[in-house]
Amino acid sequence: MTRQAWAWALYDWANSAFPTVVSTFVIAAYFTKGIAPDPATGQAQWGWMQTVAGIVIALLSPALGAVADAGGRRRLMLGLCTAVMVVATAGIWFARPQPEDALWALACVGLATIAFELGTVFYNSLLPEVAAPAQIGRVSGLAWGLGYAGGLVCLVLALVVLVQPKPPLFGLDAASAEPVRATALLTAAWVAAFAWPVLALLPGAQGPRPGWWAAAQGGMAEIIRLLRGLPRNPVMARFLVARLFYTDGLNTLFAFGAIYAAGVFGMGFEEILVFGIALNLTAGLGAAGFGLVEDRVGSKRMVMVALGALVLLSAGLLVVEGKPAFWALALALGVFIGPAQAASRTLMARLAPPAEVAAHFGLFALSGRVTGFLGPAALAAITTATGSQRAGMATVVIFLALGAAILAGVRPYAAMER
Repeated sequence: MTRQAWAWALYDWANSAFPTVVSTFVIAAYFTKGIAPDPATGQAQWGWMQTVAGIVIALLSPALGAVADAGGRRRLMLGLCTAVMVVATAGIWFARPQPEDALWALACVGLATIAFELGTVFYNSLLPEVAAPAQIGRVSGLAWGLGYAGGLVCLVLALVVLVQPKPPLFGLDAASAEPVRATALLTAAWVAAFAWPVLALLPGAQGPRPGWWAAAQGGMAEIIRLLRGLPRNPVMARFLVARLFYTDGLNTLFAFGAIYAAGVFGMGFEEILVFGIALNLTAGLGAAGFGLVEDRVGSKRMVMVALGALVLLSAGLLVVEGKPAFWALALALGVFIGPAQAASRTLMARLAPPAEVAAHFGLFALSGRVTGFLGPAALAAITTATGSQRAGMATVVIFLALGAAILAGVRPYAAMER
């Protein structure tokens, strides 16, 4: 791998700390158990926040991806999104363990989530620039593996340095949940410290660039053209529709996994951190391991295998009662999360024309977010109606299964399977 490919992959190590610590394991559980009045209400409020963020991402991601293509500003826009994510994540520190601070916590997490997802559009669009066609799957899988490793190391630091010590280090006040809140500061610092190589080492646009307004006009014209052309590209269209559903399931699983573990199985912050560390370990091994064989077996087959396993394991998690069974199924599930994501990204990178890659990754993000509000909204609505976290989480299985069923009907051609 080239130095630029390593720099690109390292960004996954940097920004994966945010979904790991904030969206999934620590801050999500802190909001539910420490800020919200009760776990079911917290799960519902978190769901509506994710719904609003999903709508904003769906509206902005394809347009901004097209603007980045037209103006040659993918790296610049990645830097801007990263900066917003760092600042918003740091703001979570000010969310105290009281219901009055719920709106502030949700606003900070929502803004950081939007910046994270928009930044991913520009980050993914750089993949064809750093990897040869025959190595795209390997580089993408390595990056996912590094992402899980980065989340793992950040979680370990959060546990050992901030949450576990009694009394807390650095004069933190346990009564006001400062050790847990400080994990947001750690995450912001982590992203800022490790995100710079891709911004510094990858080349910027060559030659003259249009102004922002001209780029916006050209970008919007491009995205309209791409959308109108989808009916003439049924393979791309069906893939995007399939990803629309199974990514809803994955995003909901990420957003509510720790909330489910805390509310249903009574896990405390320390246990959730240990659980997150173990899950990231299996997920990283799965992403890196399957990435080594993806270029040989094909991207679509890799996604189908991963989705089939995720449906079965997620269904099992809804019915188990004891913690040991929950741990076993969850760790096995982690093995297949990375391949589903990495192979999907590889597939899009191979299908997208080089001159329109950021716009296509905008559509890729759109397919993951245009109905991204449906997963959290369905979960929130069912949880509110039934008062059951298990019933709410059942929506994850439905979305994963729908996506797999649609993807199964895609007729692959050589570009998808090489």
